[in-house]
Amino acid sequence: MLEILKYLVGSAGASGYGSKSTAVEVTQSCPHLCSVTAIITGATSGIGEETARVLAKRGARIVLPARNLKAAEEAKARIKSESESECSDHSRITVMELDLSSLNSVRNFVSKFESLNLPLNLLINNAGRFCYEHAISEDGIEMTFTTNYLGQYIGEQILFSGHFLLTKLLLNKMIETAKLTGIQGRIVNLTSNIHSWFSGDIFEYLGRISRSNREYDATRAYALSKLANVLHTVQLAHRLQETEANVTVNCVHPGVVRTKLNRDREGFVTDLIFYMASKTKLLKTIPQGAATSCYVATNRNVENVNGKYFADCNEQGSCESKLGTKSAPLAARLWSASEPSSPLLQVILRLDQLNSMNQLD
Repeated sequence: MLEILKYLVGSAGASGYGSKSTAVEVTQSCPHLCSVTAIITGATSGIGEETARVLAKRGARIVLPARNLKAAEEAKARIKSESESECSDHSRITVMELDLSSLNSVRNFVSKFESLNLPLNLLINNAGRFCYEHAISEDGIEMTFTTNYLGQYIGEQILFSGHFLLTKLLLNKMIETAKLTGIQGRIVNLTSNIHSWFSGDIFEYLGRISRSNREYDATRAYALSKLANVLHTVQLAHRLQETEANVTVNCVHPGVVRTKLNRDREGFVTDLIFYMASKTKLLKTIPQGAATSCYVATNRNVENVNGKYFADCNEQGSCESKLGTKSAPLAARLWSASEPSSPLLQVILRLDQLNSMNQLD
């Protein structure tokens, strides 16, 4: 009850910030980010766009990956017009094509980014999709999973796409940048407290979804994808620590924010739910929703902090503690089953491509 009360009134926590703090407020004391390059997914609207706007305002070079290039260019124009930086000569916004539901698109994006010879200091995995109906990507992966983290389960293999593959392919660039510049790299994974709604055997549930569309439940699929976010953070944090890389990874819960995540179900019921949430002060504004991402990405107090879970701009403990004692072995199993280099995974992906070609014929 006390925690709910603190949330409602916006009481500041140990960081000096709370649920009512905005992205602009939490970055006021951060150093100018003129030498920092950030990739922010899902930045054409909502929390992602606000995160990009505020980091650009603080001087960061922003790379804006997007499936819809027109929407990305419009977001770029808005960010530029609203974000005058003291080091604007170095603060550029680059739009690049990226469809997180396509493995080939992720690989092509990384290849093109590397050809720009830019450093990479921040990777903010913000984008996601809530699919009310069962939908499949071009790689044969369930859409909610692939645009968040987790993919279709086949045997003992999980097809990971989206942010998992993006992070894996960009990790060496982040490690190299940290070595050359001495600036610690930071990976920020957006998740949601909805991950705690999922219970049961994650592998068994994924298996049922892969066998039958009737097993699909939109809310459970979304919760499962967010659970995968936290598990991915647990395992990546361990690996970064073992290799002594000057890169950290942490999870962020932005709070309840009305964004385009629910665009497929806009209408009276959705409007009523968000209206009631706003009246009870449970609903955050977009600047408040982006605050925790910006705090974790820039604040000096988060330096060398790894594998933690943040909400309302304050650390809530480790990601492992949020999931319980079984999280570490489950995270390791999940990671091992999803390695893109796995020969079995390459065979499955090739079969998916051939099936898609046959369907077109």
